[in-house]
Amino acid sequence: MKRVCNIFRGMGVALVTPFCADGSVDMESLSLLVDKHLKEKTDFLCVLGTTAETPCLSIEEKREILKTVVERVKGRIPVLLGCGGNNTREVLHYLQNENLAGVDGVLIVTPYYNKPSQEGLYRHFKTIASATSLPVVLYNVPGRTGVNMEACTTLRIAADCPNVVAIKEASGKISQIEDILNGAPEGFEVLSGDDAITLELLTVGVSGVISVIGNAYPFRFGEMVHMAMNGRFSEALRMHRSFSELYKLMTAEGNPVGIKGLLAELGVCANYLRLPLVPASVFLQERIRGVLEQTAFE
Repeated sequence: MKRVCNIFRGMGVALVTPFCADGSVDMESLSLLVDKHLKEKTDFLCVLGTTAETPCLSIEEKREILKTVVERVKGRIPVLLGCGGNNTREVLHYLQNENLAGVDGVLIVTPYYNKPSQEGLYRHFKTIASATSLPVVLYNVPGRTGVNMEACTTLRIAADCPNVVAIKEASGKISQIEDILNGAPEGFEVLSGDDAITLELLTVGVSGVISVIGNAYPFRFGEMVHMAMNGRFSEALRMHRSFSELYKLMTAEGNPVGIKGLLAELGVCANYLRLPLVPASVFLQERIRGVLEQTAFE
C-alpha cells in the first residue's frame, strides 16, 4: 500500500485546556485561543494531548472540546487528535465509535504504566493503525510513560503501517532520533516533542514540532521553526535564544503548569488547573513575570 502523506509539519501546538474558577472547561477562552492560532499562522493544532490535562477530562468534556475546536477551525488548518491509551481495546473502541468528523489525524502515545515490551509496543500500534483510515502520529515520551520506544520499533511500525505518517519524539535521545531519521521509509517523518531542542532537531532533519510554548507565542515560535526549515539557521538561532529562559521555566514544575502560568500573565486564559496538578508556585510565577518584563516579545 502507498504511504499516506503527512500533513502535520511545521509549527504545531499542543493546545491547553482553559478552565474557569469553578473548575469547568472555559469554552470561550478555548475558542479565543484557537482564533489566536488561526490569526498567527499556526500550522496545525493538537487537541487533547498531554498539555490539555486530558487524563482529568470526562468523555463528555473531551467531546465538547473537540467539537469546539473543529467548528472554530473550519478546515483551515489540520487538527490532530490525541486519543492514545494503555488499553488497546479501549483505543480501538474509541476510534471506531466516536464522531471524528473534522479530525485530520490521531496522535497515539505509547502505553503508560503497564510498560510493554518492544514487541508489545509494535503490536499495539499495528493493531490501532489497522483499525483506522486516519493518519496516525506515534508519540514517544518515556519521561511520562515509563517506556521508551526504540528506533528499531518505530521503524518497524513505520514500514508495516502505511497510515503511520510520523512520530512525535520527546525522548530527548538525539542519537535515537537520528537513527529514526536515517532509517525512515520515504514519507515517514519525525516531529520534535521538546521545544528547547527543536532547533537542534530541525538541523538534523525533523519536519516540525508539536509545541507547548507555541500556545503563548505561535507567530514568534513558528517563525523560528520556519526559518530553520528554510535553512536560515543563524536567524533561527537568534530567535531560539530569545526563548531560552522561558524554555526552562515551562518545565520547572512540569507541563502544563508553566505554560498555564505564562498564558495567565499574557491574559490569554486564567491560571486554573485540575488536581492533581496545581498552579505554578509563587516563586515560579514571579520568575515568569520577570522574564516577560525584561524581554520584548511580539
